[in-house]
Amino acid sequence: MKLFNFFKTELAIDLGTANTLIIQDGKVVVDEPSIVAMDRRSNEVIAVGRKAMQMHGKTHENIKTIRPLRDGVIADFQAAESMIEGMISMMNHKKKLFGYMKMVVCIPSGITEVEKRAVFDSADHVDSKETYLIHEPMAAALGIGLDVEEPVGNMIIDIGGGTTEIAVIALSGIVCDQSIRIAGDEFTMDIMNYMKRQHNILIGERTAEQIKINVGSALHDLETPPEDYPVNGRDLMTGIPKQIKVSYGEIAHALDKSISKIEDAVLKALENTPPELASDIYKTGLYLTGGGALLRGLDKRISQKTKLPVHVAEDPLRAVVRGTGIALKNSDRFSFLIDRNSI
Repeated sequence: MKLFNFFKTELAIDLGTANTLIIQDGKVVVDEPSIVAMDRRSNEVIAVGRKAMQMHGKTHENIKTIRPLRDGVIADFQAAESMIEGMISMMNHKKKLFGYMKMVVCIPSGITEVEKRAVFDSADHVDSKETYLIHEPMAAALGIGLDVEEPVGNMIIDIGGGTTEIAVIALSGIVCDQSIRIAGDEFTMDIMNYMKRQHNILIGERTAEQIKINVGSALHDLETPPEDYPVNGRDLMTGIPKQIKVSYGEIAHALDKSISKIEDAVLKALENTPPELASDIYKTGLYLTGGGALLRGLDKRISQKTKLPVHVAEDPLRAVVRGTGIALKNSDRFSFLIDRNSI
């Protein structure tokens, strides 16, 4: 049996719209942006992850950068396979070349059967012999240390790159959920549009992402505000590059509509919650995970709207992949894992 385990590679994969994380033997071995750079002529992969991200928005006509996932699901099948292969090869582990591979991949809760099949097929193409899927809110709940098998209601709000997943979890299952396609990518687009409309300056996706990280805010009034952030872009009137400074208040204004939509989805999920579980949620509060949880003041804003306590998970970016790793270790115990036979 030990010999078989030597040849066995077990991977937990958080296949995210913005970032892909892979856990092996309880350790995060890959944490890279979900992007691949390809040669337009030969369709060969030039770079994957961080190297491809450095090329994003800076390529010439012979190179294209592709983000294979949109709104949490595979949008470009071939690029997704190339990206997964590239990231697995980054692990630099000999036994992956000839071993038995087992995977648990996490997916949004609002995913269709066709989209699930696309994930299974991608796993097949990278030689996974045993593949399971887990819904993101369930993985996030496991990752932050909640006991999902107890008859106690917990509400998870997982704000990723492509989707915001809101789910009430009890007895190893999702009781009610809301999955909306407004999350980190939408925030980035809001910032790009705001800069264009308000300052007549054109910026790229990567710059907008940096603005979000440095001065992004959900509240117009923060106790410890970040300093104004210098932004370089192209002036739409003159066509000449220029620099302006933006404050966190401006970005809070830019993100206001999108955050309101997330708040509405949280309220809708609470409306659909059975009364006994609602009583539990009143005591336990709401748990915020995913990259969006790092947005300044978002926990306070949701708390003001719902009148409930909101807890931001420790290391929210890795909560989902940690939970996927726990599910991988205990795959025989958890009934909520989806295998190929159940679709």
